[in-house]
Amino acid sequence: MNASPPRVRAVLFGPTGPLGHVQSGIDKKPVAGPHPVGALGLRGDEQGDTRAHGGVDKAVHVYPWAHYAWWRARYPQQPLFDRPGAFGENLCVDGMDEASVCLGDEWRIGSVRLQLTQGRQPCFRLNLRFGVREMAAQVQDSLRTGWYFRVLEPGLLATGDVPVLLRRPHPDWSVAELMALIRDRVVDPSRLAPVLELPLTPSWRKLFTQRLQGAGVEDWSRRLHGA
Repeated sequence: MNASPPRVRAVLFGPTGPLGHVQSGIDKKPVAGPHPVGALGLRGDEQGDTRAHGGVDKAVHVYPWAHYAWWRARYPQQPLFDRPGAFGENLCVDGMDEASVCLGDEWRIGSVRLQLTQGRQPCFRLNLRFGVREMAAQVQDSLRTGWYFRVLEPGLLATGDVPVLLRRPHPDWSVAELMALIRDRVVDPSRLAPVLELPLTPSWRKLFTQRLQGAGVEDWSRRLHGA
């Protein structure tokens, strides 16, 4: 559990641009002053692959600032870890992490009401971003993934906003717990059946349903390596 009080360190957005052989909106910059947020996220924010990124269930991506020190220790020569936005997040936050937030949480940040929908399943664009072939796999393995919010009520977000937890309907299901089930290739029905009682996004419902039905673990090669 993160001990410091929650706070928005930075609000970030940006257009798409070239990233290796693909287009990506991962290079996001801080916003000065309050910024409008609607059902699809921050106004002016873009995603290069809208099949896997963005949309109402992934409108706002959040990443904890506390993780940056861990990444700097691993890659001290990488300047992207010196400031928020390295992971393409829309909100860089203090005092929150994957172990302290839960699926279905409703938060008020600024004048926006948000609901936590799922953890981030990192993709190969992180490999291209940092020039590290296994970066996406490292993010997944470390459970330092960040998470997504959908927007229940639009409004304004700003640096310094204090997140307020309004509702926690599933306190036993932190983002870290769910991401560990994915990472650890869990197929045990006794562990997966309760997950399907949760308000899952369509992609996560498909993932856990297929595992529960005996289809095995999904192929991660395309997501993690672009192959």
